[in-house]
Amino acid sequence: MNQIKDLQKLIRLTGDRARLDAKANETYIVYKTDKGQIVKEFYDGNVIPVY
Repeated sequence: MNQIKDLQKLIRLTGDRARLDAKANETYIVYKTDKGQIVKEFYDGNVIPVY
């Protein structure tokens, strides 16, 4: 078992689930991009940076 791979998969699945929940409830999720910017991603696909 590769624990790092398992953890990465779990993190990815958690993010996917958050997107599905946001779409179902017509809300948004907040996360940090690879570049370090915090953004809101709305259920319709719009991404807005948080300042």
